[in-house]
Amino acid sequence: MKYTVIGAGAMGYRYGVLLQENAGLDVDFVDTWDINVDKVRDQGGVYVSRDHEGRHLVPIRIYTPEEYEGDPDVWIIMVKQMQLEEVLSRCAHLFKAHQVVFSAMNGWGHFDRIAGYFPKDRIYGGTAMIATVLNGPGDVDFIGKAGTGSMHMCAMTEEITEVERGMEADFKAANMNPIVTENFEGTCLAKIIFNSVVNTICTMYQITMGQFISYDGAMPMAEQLINEAYDACERAGKQLIQSRQTTLEEVDYVSRVSNPLHYPSMYQDLTRGRATEVDYINGYIAKLGRQHDYVCRTHEFLTHGVHLAELAFRIHRDEAAGAVSL
Repeated sequence: MKYTVIGAGAMGYRYGVLLQENAGLDVDFVDTWDINVDKVRDQGGVYVSRDHEGRHLVPIRIYTPEEYEGDPDVWIIMVKQMQLEEVLSRCAHLFKAHQVVFSAMNGWGHFDRIAGYFPKDRIYGGTAMIATVLNGPGDVDFIGKAGTGSMHMCAMTEEITEVERGMEADFKAANMNPIVTENFEGTCLAKIIFNSVVNTICTMYQITMGQFISYDGAMPMAEQLINEAYDACERAGKQLIQSRQTTLEEVDYVSRVSNPLHYPSMYQDLTRGRATEVDYINGYIAKLGRQHDYVCRTHEFLTHGVHLAELAFRIHRDEAAGAVSL
């Protein structure tokens, strides 16, 4: 199948490059960040490293939404939650009835917006336990040894289709270890809960996943957040694809073994002065709990904590520039 990635950022590059290089598939990229598009064109592709080593140029095709004339079988959407509606509106003229869409974005809320452009039976969601860092325009670093990451995928209708099996085969050939499930919400919520621990804590304290898990209190902290999230989901009648204990073990394994050197994407946003997605992760869990008469006090505290870290970063940046403002 032919793929077009919307959002040539860290994860967009990861999916598109692996599908192109490992699976030998036809892949295009569509992006709205003009600096990124211009950089890729100027240098003839995207520079790719793995764990900060082996930096090499991978030729790719990249377009703005207004320039693109391709007709892919599958759209892969990988943009930030806050940018999604604008990006979708700029790409709307490209969407056709025979196409399907897959997204493994962080947080919750993107599928409601995607459903405004695609019917439910053409939408596939998932999660990606795959760490990647965008160093800058046209420069990406894949974290972790080749083949160590994994991903889940599920049809929004929860019915396994031939198209989904085709995507599964392509992702497998790309060495991304796909797992097909039949529980859409439960699949996506599992990654939100994982991110609500690792992404948020590493961002607040500006540490890697390995540094977090090396702290003696890391697992009790993770267990508290996981239990709150599962309590909220259970009160909302949402069935997750794995147990609390499995999620706790996943936090430990991914942080200690798979990606100990990784700074999560939320940290990358914070330290580049961008808004984080905490409202779509811890904030979403807290909101879900309150909707069902359960207060997730730790998730609410961490949501405020990350926003305070955003404010602190802006203050320090302005002070360093000699323009203090309160």
